[in-house]
Amino acid sequence: MSRREEYETRTEELLKPIVEANNVTIYDVEYVKEGSDYYLRAYIDKPEGVNITDCENVSRALSDALDREDFIPDAYILEVSSPGLGRTLKKDKHLQASIGEEVEIKLFKPIDKCKEFSGILESFDAESITITEGEVSRTFKRPDIALIRLALDF
Repeated sequence: MSRREEYETRTEELLKPIVEANNVTIYDVEYVKEGSDYYLRAYIDKPEGVNITDCENVSRALSDALDREDFIPDAYILEVSSPGLGRTLKKDKHLQASIGEEVEIKLFKPIDKCKEFSGILESFDAESITITEGEVSRTFKRPDIALIRLALDF
C-alpha cells in the first residue's frame, strides 16, 4: 500500500463515526499534491445534498481526530466538501449509484479522433464501462478512461 493509499484509508476509518453522527455519508477521501501543497480532501454526501453546516461540523471533528492520531507527517490542507453536481465516479459504488444517469467519459487516447464521449451509463464490470448515446452503445476498457463523471445538464 502506498503512502497516499494508507493516509486515505486511515482517514476514512476516522471519518466513519463522524459522518454517522452527522447523518452524512463518505463519498470519497483523497490525499493529493498540487503544486507545493498537499491536500487531504474528504467528500461527504446525503440524499438531499450537504450544506455548509454539514461540512463545518465534519471538518472540525475530523481535524480533531487527525490531530489526535497524527499519522501524516507532512503539512497538508484539510478540505471537507460535497462532491458537487459533476462528481467524478471513481469507485464501483459511485458507478452503481449512477446507472441510468448521463455521464461524460474522457479517454487517455482518442478513438476515431475523439477523446470525449457522453451517454447514459448502462453497465460496468472490472474491465469495462458501457454507455448508450441515442441508439449507439459503446463499451470502453477501464484502463483507457482518464475520467468519468456525471454530466451537467442545464
